[in-house]
Amino acid sequence: MIKRNKKFVWVLLSLMVMSLWLAACGNNTSNQAANNAATNAPTESAAPTEAPTEKTLTDSLGHEVTVPANPQRIIASYLEDHLVALGIKPVAQWSVPNGIQDYLKDSLADVPHIGFDLPFEAVTSFEPDLILMAYDSNVEGDKFDQYSKIAPTYTIGDKLTADWRGALLKIGEVVGKSEEAQKALEAYDTKAKEAKEKLQGVAAGESAAALWVIQDKFYIVSDKLSSGDLLYNQLGLAVPAVVKEISETGTGNWNAISLEKLAELDADHLFLVNSGTGTDSKALSDPIWKNIPAVKNGKLYQYPSTSSWLYAGTIAYSQVIDDVLESIVK
Repeated sequence: MIKRNKKFVWVLLSLMVMSLWLAACGNNTSNQAANNAATNAPTESAAPTEAPTEKTLTDSLGHEVTVPANPQRIIASYLEDHLVALGIKPVAQWSVPNGIQDYLKDSLADVPHIGFDLPFEAVTSFEPDLILMAYDSNVEGDKFDQYSKIAPTYTIGDKLTADWRGALLKIGEVVGKSEEAQKALEAYDTKAKEAKEKLQGVAAGESAAALWVIQDKFYIVSDKLSSGDLLYNQLGLAVPAVVKEISETGTGNWNAISLEKLAELDADHLFLVNSGTGTDSKALSDPIWKNIPAVKNGKLYQYPSTSSWLYAGTIAYSQVIDDVLESIVK
């Protein structure tokens, strides 16, 4: 009888321990489920942040300018090459009495003209939401205040405008297209590198010069600016001695040179921008001109003043590269 009682007590204790163990397991499972539910429970999402509609930048003259984050109606006189590279069509394009930047005509064919001096009334009529000025003189005196009454006015400035790469990047920053500006430069650099390799294959060590004749006066490109920067620094063509000499004292992109000095020009290739007047034709008939080595050897390549040789930018320089390859590589 005592043995049966002991056995009963033992069984009872075992059942109690098992019950407690099962209860503990159940609690752990419930706690884990509760924790999982809490972890997986949807949280209240934060309210979406609205993109800013404007930003404040400091221009080259120290003006703090609040510009639209995504401008839609831009006037950027003489900076249109950069706008086209960024995929932007301005509401008006730069012009002078005798023409426009014709090399951009495919992109700006339907864009109306505005005078290079940007008359206030004309600017107002186009209702711009951003005005980009290339040069300091564009906003001298009280002009900045006058233009700022029409629309936010940002000056790129003389120094940066002369640096076409820097100007493109700055404009990209102002109009909210920095990524597009960088991609445009990368695409251009790839094209220039490929062109240089082609030229080295057929004209390694050969020299070139670019001239501009207008109203029977000759101008030769600097070895470090405008198309000269492209020919020598980017495409690797050799610099003739005359170009080096004129560039040392010249201050412009294109510097005056006499016909007599041109007689010393020993370039293997000569690119000529011809303004096409009667007096220009007369200058090109002079015996001195005809005896320049590149002219005598049939290495003279002529382009109209409407070509891109007088300008700078990814669009202008891309077209010049095409001209050089077509002339020399063929």
